Amino acid sequence: MFSIGEVARATGVKVPTIRYYETIGLLDDPGRTAGNQRRYGQGEVDRLAFIRHARDLGFPLDAVRALIRLSRHPGQSCADADKIAADQLAAVRARIARLKRLESELERIAGCCTSGSAVGDCRVIEALSHHGRCTGEH
Repeated sequence: MFSIGEVARATGVKVPTIRYYETIGLLDDPGRTAGNQRRYGQGEVDRLAFIRHARDLGFPLDAVRALIRLSRHPGQSCADADKIAADQLAAVRARIARLKRLESELERIAGCCTSGSAVGDCRVIEALSHHGRCTGEH
């Protein structure tokens, strides 16, 4: 059995986050000692590592909850898990596309700069204040 601090160190998940996951039902309430300290078994450590990995991949909590629910039925088709992963991949790709547009806009703004200008003549400030003026659009 492990203390909450040991579980936190083993999984890289902070203690308040572990408690939060218990509160929202991602982790079962742990057993307690006579002194009311939480005690976790290897199953809880494994579950927390699963949650951490899913969160590192950007899965929202509802998707993590669904994946945990699916993991309790190893004989079931994995079609639902595949759909959850495909949805997350689509969300990541959409985020990458937004970031690429952001990168282009920042390159455009930074390219307007003439170093050494006074702030009153700064093209970066101007471009942010009057979107499009830098490129001649009004």
